[in-house]
Amino acid sequence: MLGNFSYKNATKLYFGDDSLKYLNEELPKYGKNIQLIYGGGSIKKNGLYDEIIKILKDNGKNIIEDAGVMPNPTVEKLREGVKLAKDNNADLLLAVGGGSCCDYAKAVSVSVNCDEDPWDKYYIRFEEPTCEIVPVGCILTMAGTGSEMNGGAVITNHEQKLKIGHVFGEEVMPKFSILNPKYTFSLPKRQMVAGIYDIFNHICEQYFSGDDDNTSDYIAEALMKSVIHSSLIAIENPEDYEARSNIMWTATWALNTLISRGKTTDWMVHMIGQSVGAYTDATHGMTLSAVSLPYYRFIMPYGLNKFKRFATEVWGICAEGKTDEQIAEEGLQAMENWMKQIGVALKISELGATEDMIDGITEGTLILEGGYKVLSKDEVKQIIKASM
Repeated sequence: MLGNFSYKNATKLYFGDDSLKYLNEELPKYGKNIQLIYGGGSIKKNGLYDEIIKILKDNGKNIIEDAGVMPNPTVEKLREGVKLAKDNNADLLLAVGGGSCCDYAKAVSVSVNCDEDPWDKYYIRFEEPTCEIVPVGCILTMAGTGSEMNGGAVITNHEQKLKIGHVFGEEVMPKFSILNPKYTFSLPKRQMVAGIYDIFNHICEQYFSGDDDNTSDYIAEALMKSVIHSSLIAIENPEDYEARSNIMWTATWALNTLISRGKTTDWMVHMIGQSVGAYTDATHGMTLSAVSLPYYRFIMPYGLNKFKRFATEVWGICAEGKTDEQIAEEGLQAMENWMKQIGVALKISELGATEDMIDGITEGTLILEGGYKVLSKDEVKQIIKASM
């Protein structure tokens, strides 16, 4: 039975190869001080930075530079961004980049006016903001996280060896996001495929829960097939606009909360992967790909009907004359073959994880209860060992 739920998404999207012009429509809604958030400077090389600066200046804005957001934003960087926003009375946080920049901007947005340590409040106690929130806008340059249309914000604390995501409510979602698929063309191939797997796994995390005849699952299957199809085109021709635009649009729908409606959702691949990331600082999508197959093979017996459906509906596995277990395993084998084809990591040892990290990664893994089996810490460790 489809569960009871509410649904609202507060983000306005502008999509397409001329979408940047709509920044002119959004900027007048906000005050004078714009905190421009970006990463390592690739937007300066491809000319996007200059275009944005011109639009900001044409709109009479003061620009607060907040550069150097790393792929896994740290609590130290968060505190730096909060100080910048406070000292300059930021009226809008404008994130230009991938999911890390968008996540970081949202974390700053709820922390600027917070009267206690934001790491403790939001990432240890998982409380909601009670202070005024600085609005966020996003200009996306990498498809993967869906952060452009959700309330999620992942922050890493290297000192505590923790990488934790907080999914905030609709008031923290970006007010607007600008999505031009051409901005993703210059990404290195490894970053592109990491993003592709991140998209795919977001869908899996929601799909592999419950056993109802749920509309959300039909949508999820279509999105997965779209990712698979477009990924194979994009790895051959990274500048195929149709493939890259479909990947970008699917990334948004994979995690804008729509396909989680009526679902308990799992998210254990993310919990294990994020703990791996806290120790290795590896690319997020690669940590997910490296732990996915051991995890799904472990829980498959507990959700056999859904894994069988995944095999037949997503991968086109023929069911005739086979047991449910054989069909389900063929589906995971097809998934593994596709993962090899696009070139994602299949072992955490490829990402720098070593045997002496296993206990710490296990301890740093948050255990959730929405999937087909609630894991014990020993079972988490078993999966991590199988991921080596």
